[in-house]
Amino acid sequence: MSPVVWISIAVIVVLVVAGFAMYNGLVKGRLKVREAWSAVQVQLQRRASLIPNLVETVKGYAGHERGTLESVTQARAALQSAGTPEQAAQANNILTGALRTLFAVAEAYPDLKANQNFLSLQGDLADTEDKISYARNYYNANVRDYNGKVQTVPTALVAGMFGFQPEQFFEASEEGQREVQVKF
Repeated sequence: MSPVVWISIAVIVVLVVAGFAMYNGLVKGRLKVREAWSAVQVQLQRRASLIPNLVETVKGYAGHERGTLESVTQARAALQSAGTPEQAAQANNILTGALRTLFAVAEAYPDLKANQNFLSLQGDLADTEDKISYARNYYNANVRDYNGKVQTVPTALVAGMFGFQPEQFFEASEEGQREVQVKF
C-alpha cells in the first residue's frame, strides 16, 4: 500500500478515537450533572422534611398567623412537586421568602424564640440551607462544565449528532434574595 493510504487510515483512526473520547466525555459530564442534581434534591427534601415540625412549633405560639403558616406549607408542597431544576429553583425561592416571613413573625414571640425545639429546628434549617447552597454550587459547576462541552467545537459536533442538550442552572431569583419586611 502507498503512504497516502496509510496516512488516510491513520487520520480516520485518530478521528474515530477522538470522536469516542468526546462522546464519552459528554456522557460522563451528563452523569455528573445528574449526580449533582440528585444531591440538590436530597437537601431540598431534607429541608422540606423539617418544615412541618417548624410550622407545628410556630403554630403553638402564633396560631393566628395562619396566612404565613399556609404560605410556608404551600411553598413546601410546590418544592416537593417540582420536576425540573428551573421549577425547583422557582419553588425554592418562594419557600425561602415564606420562611423568612415565618422567622420574622417568630421574632415577635419571645417565648417562641426561647423554645428549644424551635431553636433546634431553626439550627437544622440553617445547616440545611448551607448544604443546599453547597449542593447548588456543585450542581451549577457541573452544568457549566457540561454545557461548555455541549456548546464548544469540536465536542458540539458530537453533541449535536447524538442529541446532547445543555442543562439548566439552578439559580436564585432576585426576589428570593431580598430581605423580608414584616409589619405588625
